[in-house]
Amino acid sequence: MITNSFYSQDVHGPYELHDIGNFDLEEGGRLRNCQLAVATHGKLNAAKDNAILVPTWYSGTNKIMEQVYVGPGRALDPEKYFIIIVNQIGGGLSTSPHNTPFPGGMANFPKVRIGDDVRAQHRLVTEKFGLSSLALVVGGSMGAQQTYEWAVRYPDMVKRAAPIAGTARNTPHDFLYTETLIEAIISDPAFKGGNYGASSDVHAGLLRHAKMWGVMGWSTEFYQQNRPAQLGFSSVDDFVINFLGGYFGVMDPNDLLCMAWKWQRGDVSRHTGGDLKAALARVKAKMFVMPISHDMFFPVADCEAEQKLVPGSELRLIHTIDGHLGLFGTDPEYAKQVDKHLTELLASAV
Repeated sequence: MITNSFYSQDVHGPYELHDIGNFDLEEGGRLRNCQLAVATHGKLNAAKDNAILVPTWYSGTNKIMEQVYVGPGRALDPEKYFIIIVNQIGGGLSTSPHNTPFPGGMANFPKVRIGDDVRAQHRLVTEKFGLSSLALVVGGSMGAQQTYEWAVRYPDMVKRAAPIAGTARNTPHDFLYTETLIEAIISDPAFKGGNYGASSDVHAGLLRHAKMWGVMGWSTEFYQQNRPAQLGFSSVDDFVINFLGGYFGVMDPNDLLCMAWKWQRGDVSRHTGGDLKAALARVKAKMFVMPISHDMFFPVADCEAEQKLVPGSELRLIHTIDGHLGLFGTDPEYAKQVDKHLTELLASAV
């Protein structure tokens, strides 16, 4: 267990920690007194039918989800809905490798799957908030993986679903790329097999990891059209070091590796013996599948192929040359498109 001030209320608050008790994992491990870091916005109505669940993506926390997606007049309007943002296990705020006491933390932290996150969230929303339905589950990237898992695992509970820039089953190409992110971190001698003394010790590996995000997180058009300059950076090097390096460089390596492992293995077809079509046929939610036009992690074609397997679903393309990391809201037009689609989805009868 180590201290990292990045994972604090000062940076990501306000949020509350909810202890869901001992939590057994699909891979056989156990999290003792599993803590979920949760931020809520708005109020639950008397009918308890206005709840929206927002899971987080790789490296993301409740704060960025709030800043980019939640607000009065937005689709996720806290004046209309009770919005629950749950930080995923291993993300740094909920139970994670760096904040779990010896001997179960750091390199000894157990393997966690997307399904574990969703089961933990289900325990939270049913036991803590008394919910029997969710008006909407919406998330981007790893949050999209969780959104699909929710819709397949709990089809009667999820009324609407919007996976943004993510897939129901991770592709071999994406698995391989994520492996390079992992290797960028663990190849740093200071990583010491996951038993470093401080997160910042692994700064060289974290910077290599950030540079890999610079390659695939944004599109080639993003660089060709000089978007880094439009975002206030003097050069590509300035952008990579001070934006991407500044973003990822303060995070905990073991936390990132925990998330990367489950990202690689996200797959709803685990419920149906590997049959993706059968798994997605379980979905009862009204679903808008929302890929990003220039996404190099989750290309439109991959997302569309799955969308066609979801009964009654629609493909809603989001156009931005910012690519996968358009999820950060760097392009104002991205937010407008997301709000338009989610507003329509929330207005649809179910």
